[in-house]
Amino acid sequence: MTVMEIDTPHGPARAELLCAPEGRAGLLLGHGAGGGVGAPDLVAACQGARAANVDVALVEQPYRVAGRRAPAPAHQLDAAWLAVADRLSDEWFRDLPLVFGGRSSGARVACRTSDDGEAVGVLCLAFPVHPPGRPEKSRMPELDGVTVPTLVVQGESDPFGMPGAAPHREIMVLPGDHSLRREAKTLSRTVEEWLDRILRPLD
Repeated sequence: MTVMEIDTPHGPARAELLCAPEGRAGLLLGHGAGGGVGAPDLVAACQGARAANVDVALVEQPYRVAGRRAPAPAHQLDAAWLAVADRLSDEWFRDLPLVFGGRSSGARVACRTSDDGEAVGVLCLAFPVHPPGRPEKSRMPELDGVTVPTLVVQGESDPFGMPGAAPHREIMVLPGDHSLRREAKTLSRTVEEWLDRILRPLD
């Protein structure tokens, strides 16, 4: 594993880089609002990606690198994410297609930046459709705005809601809640198969 500190418009971010045997693409994964890159679902997604011969970058946002738990505003998260993607594309994932992803808040960032970052796919782990008990505060426009193949892995009892499928969007429902701590092997295998399928035409 290689760790890089990357300057962004809102302070340094950090990326943990994990190589696959023959990297065919780069997957950037972001953490949840109050969590880190060691979350169980992110670890499982990493394993699935590497099994699909995809290099992975676990991206830690500047507010977390600075030791803060409260997340930065959305526009700052997005700007930092795109700065990291640009740097990694130049130095680590050169000439490789990029897939954006993350859990919860990180999934929202991946969705919002997928167009500007020219991602070929988006992986959403526990996408927070709305705050618990507040279905009127929907974040679905962020997910609906993604125009590339998207996989959403959601816990069946997630209090943040359940998104619906769409022509370019697949939903994998697993036992459990927003943490996605259960069924790690199923999650890993699902990510591996999905990445292999969307990347095959680009190989």
